[in-house]
Amino acid sequence: MKKKVCMLIHTHSFLDSRIFKKEAKTLQKNGYDVTMIVPRVKGNLFDIDKAPFNDRFLQPSFMHEDIKIVTYKIESFKPSPIEMQSHIDHGNHTKFENPLTQLGLEEKADIYHAHELGSLYAGIGIKRKMKELHNTEVKLIYDSHDLIPDPLDNKTIPQKRKTAMLKLLNTMIKEIDQLITVSHSIKSWYLSKNPLLPVEIIYNSPPLAKPFEPKDYKNNKLTVCYEGHIADNKKGSRDKIFDITNICSKQTDFNFKIIGGVLHGHSLTVPDNLKKHVELTGWVDYHSISKHMENVDIGWIDFDDLSQSLNRSYALPNKFFSYLNNGIPVVVNKCHEMEEFIRTHKCGLVINKPKATAQDYARAFLYLNKNRAKLTQMSVNARKVMENLYSWEHMEKRLLNVYESLINGNSPFIL
Repeated sequence: MKKKVCMLIHTHSFLDSRIFKKEAKTLQKNGYDVTMIVPRVKGNLFDIDKAPFNDRFLQPSFMHEDIKIVTYKIESFKPSPIEMQSHIDHGNHTKFENPLTQLGLEEKADIYHAHELGSLYAGIGIKRKMKELHNTEVKLIYDSHDLIPDPLDNKTIPQKRKTAMLKLLNTMIKEIDQLITVSHSIKSWYLSKNPLLPVEIIYNSPPLAKPFEPKDYKNNKLTVCYEGHIADNKKGSRDKIFDITNICSKQTDFNFKIIGGVLHGHSLTVPDNLKKHVELTGWVDYHSISKHMENVDIGWIDFDDLSQSLNRSYALPNKFFSYLNNGIPVVVNKCHEMEEFIRTHKCGLVINKPKATAQDYARAFLYLNKNRAKLTQMSVNARKVMENLYSWEHMEKRLLNVYESLINGNSPFIL
């Protein structure tokens, strides 16, 4: 009989690449019966760029690529950290009257897999109710995509709320059976809270790009790429992209390619003098990213203002592995986890500054442009490390091992 998995989601899109494209599809492919319980916002599900689906996915529940999707109204489940803490501290199941817990109970799954603080709270309600009402032990995974709340973030989250969220997180992880996270630094942070917590790292890496043609770097043009969301001056700064392009295009045949861009409802206007040097693909299908990267020479990541974000220092984001997967060396500012990776595997260049300027990046790109042999070796190293260690083919083995250990009742302490 198939083992049943229920993914609990509170804020992510149901098409999130980690949750749906990688984890849910891997489990379904390997014989698990997978259900995802996902939020509607103002009656709609939403895409990865926050665009609402107005003419699709309108049923309360439906099948999508052999995954069962069950929906609920996010407006009916917005508990505060203090409210959740009170219900957790109550010590039993009676306070968990919310749609995510209720719908999760109806699935009668063997394993529940939560992805945010809100969905972890709902999962604890499910776990308690199944034990107290049905004498059934279900397993609960918390998938920490990043650190929420960010302990260093003193701007976006008021201090009182952040303190309450950290207390809630510290309380809730005592009731999980397995923690999954995305970098060694985040794993270490959790183990400092609870040294006996079973933790596995499942990196945000894609399946190996196939077919793959090694880059030869023989043409004179240099194409730098940014993949993902252009938000502000802390992540994917449009001004920094335009300044880099302006500097580099005056010295070489230069192109800046943006895969992704701004979210639904926003616009990105390229200055007239740079339009022939900036290529905008818009948001593309997850499986077509490799195709869009075929003509890319260098990948760019800039996580500014690290003093205000532990997450940025600890991050190994999707785009990082997308670049490496396609044999693209990465240039990044001094972020702890990415710096350690790049220096270990010699697959890119680290600007030795936590706050790197457009001029710093331009100098790095122009340096690599003049040193094509070095760039070629970095490219070879990038692809090799994905093939040997980090591609999703390796990560899905870790995911399946976690699930098999929980089902067999011998979950190891991975220290």
